[in-house]
Amino acid sequence: MLRHYNRDSDQGQLSCVEGTSSIQIGSTVLTSRHSQHSMFRPGVLAYMKLFLTHAALAPAINQMGGRNAACPAPCFSMRCFVPETIPPTERTRVVREAHRGVYDRDAIYKILDEGYVCHAGFTVDGQPYVIPTLFARIGDAIYFHGSAASRMLRNASDGISACITVTLMDGFVLARSVFNHSMNYRSVVALGKAILVDAPEEKLEALHAFTEKIIPGRWNDARQPNEKELKATSILRLPLTEVSAKIRSGPAEDDAPDYALPVWAGVIPLSLTPGAPIRDEKCDPSIPTPAYAAHYQR
Repeated sequence: MLRHYNRDSDQGQLSCVEGTSSIQIGSTVLTSRHSQHSMFRPGVLAYMKLFLTHAALAPAINQMGGRNAACPAPCFSMRCFVPETIPPTERTRVVREAHRGVYDRDAIYKILDEGYVCHAGFTVDGQPYVIPTLFARIGDAIYFHGSAASRMLRNASDGISACITVTLMDGFVLARSVFNHSMNYRSVVALGKAILVDAPEEKLEALHAFTEKIIPGRWNDARQPNEKELKATSILRLPLTEVSAKIRSGPAEDDAPDYALPVWAGVIPLSLTPGAPIRDEKCDPSIPTPAYAAHYQR
């Protein structure tokens, strides 16, 4: 049961009191109902102080204007849950514009699930490569096509160090000065060991995820991969254990004197919009266009 906590001293001692109410630490709110006064043990208190400090200071999704969070930090209440965060490492911690860094697993997974193409970066014999490729998330791992990388992984049984990036463009931000022009975006960077997938069952699961991510319902309509096709397909897996996101949203932020300039400023929203389906020339005209194609929506 969630309980209401009061701060009793400058040292942050917390106690439970009777009644239903709430307190706020930053943007973290604790709310509940109970009937008996009780004091926390030191270990529990230390954990609560650490978590609440993190929750109050670590913004989820930030916007440029005023450096304000676009959504509140994690909170305790009867109507919300505590999102799981992925602890940033020295490699994934956002340094430039750190207030835009996002480490909430759900927010990161939402970006990955919305994206279609990732860029996979890796180095072989001192030569860096970056390849755009289709990908899908299954649980806590990314699966991606790796035809170019697979040839280099044949002799690397333990995988190869890789960097996966996914970027969604949400808008062009036009400021009053060229210097302050920007872009609204959501991006993810994942680091780790990319492993070549050999098991046919796992390959099939990845291909199913690719297909259903793009066109839900298509997997059961089309012919599924045969054994020969599975052997010819290269799939790599990257566990999502070292990953972070960076998000920019909101209006332009100009220097104070520039707000008086007679220059239009604002945001041009961007989105990926599907067009009408185009029937293949060799497709039997009597076959109706499936609903998932005729009414495709992201």
